[in-house]
Formats: sequence, structure tokens, C-alpha cells
Amino acid sequence: MTAIKDSVALVTGGSRGLGKALVEELYARGAAKVYATARDPRGVSHPDAVPLALEVTDPASVRAAVAQAPDVTLLVNNAGVSLGATSFLDSEVGDIRAEFETNFFGPLLVTRAFAPVIEGNGGGHLLNVHSVLSWIGLAGSYSATKAALWSQTNTLRLELRPRGIEVTGLHVGYIDTDMAAHVDAPKSAPGDVAALALDGVESGAFEVLADDVSRQVKAGLSGDLAAMYPQLSA
Repeated sequence: MTAIKDSVALVTGGSRGLGKALVEELYARGAAKVYATARDPRGVSHPDAVPLALEVTDPASVRAAVAQAPDVTLLVNNAGVSLGATSFLDSEVGDIRAEFETNFFGPLLVTRAFAPVIEGNGGGHLLNVHSVLSWIGLAGSYSATKAALWSQTNTLRLELRPRGIEVTGLHVGYIDTDMAAHVDAPKSAPGDVAALALDGVESGAFEVLADDVSRQVKAGLSGDLAAMYPQLSA
């Protein structure tokens, strides 16, 4: 289990949406310091947060962030992108690659860079933000990136535990943020998701399923594919 009180956290994509809510919830639970990263850190609005420029796909930017945040004990890989590459047959391959660079390789670069920092500070926690789309292929390459990140997280959990770093994966459906502004469907409030995610960190949960749709889809993985994809039985 990881105590958030007095921890030092870094949240990628911390200027808006779920990332902003995570920054707020970390401070509400007594974090000593929270680095809120963004491509343009001027967008970070929390009065106590430490704004930090970070482009997760750029190794030089990641190295610079490590140099500026040597006291981190809790890393939250939240930054992500959806470019609308919903078809593997018709979408631009460049968009598919870009989604993988941000959603899969970005968290990997950041985790590889900060793991020695967290270990050197006595251990801590990694929280990776996934999606219900980790488990269901309905959004083209975005789904694939989140499925790959889920696998990455499961492997990292095994690799990091001997180094004193626990790992939690967060799965959730639509959140009421800019990324889902075009979606006409039930959405979770960012603050509610942030609270559930940090409950999981503090309890040492391997995974947090933050809404009913995530719980239903995860349970459906053991069933017949036609139940998950009704189009197959049409």
C-alpha cells in the first residue's frame, strides 16, 4: 500500500481533464508536492502544483523532467491522445503511429526514466491510466494502444515490485472531459474517477475499474466473442 499523504507525485497531462482532477485529489489527500506536466505548462491552474514542461514522446524532454523532479515517489501516466484513427484499413498510418507514440511509448519512456528515481527515494507507486477500450476493439488504434498499455502495465508490475514500486492500472469508460466532448453517452465526472483511482493506489489495488461499463466488459472477457461483438452473430 502507498500513502499519498506527504508523497511527491508527478502527473503527466496534468493541466486539464482527468489529469487536473488527479492533481486536485492528490493535494486534497495531503501530497507534499505535485508536479503537473503539460506540453505548455502555462495551462496548469492549481495554485500549489509545480508546472513542468513535458512531451512524453521526446526522450530529451523526459530527461529534463527527471532532472527537475528528483524527489518523485508517485508517478501517474495520464497523458494520452485520440486522433480518430478508428479504421485499421482506412485511417492514416501516421495517425496510428502517433497514437502509439503517445499512448504506449510515452508512458514507457516516462516510467523507464522515473523508476530509478522512485526506487532511490525509497520506493513508491506507478498509476497508469488505461480505458475500457483496453479490452474491446471498438476504437481502432486507440483501443489497440490501450490494450498494449494494459499489457505493458501487467509486465511492469512484475518488474517493479522487487524494486519497491507498486503498480495500479485504471480502467474507465467515457469521462466528462474535452476528449469525450463529442460523445453522447453517460460520462463519469473526472473528480469521481480521480478519487477511485487514488483509493486504489492507497489500498494497493492492482486494477481499478471505475465504472459499470468497465466492470461489465472486463467480466465479458471470459465469455464468447460474439457476446462482446454482436456484429459477429449478425
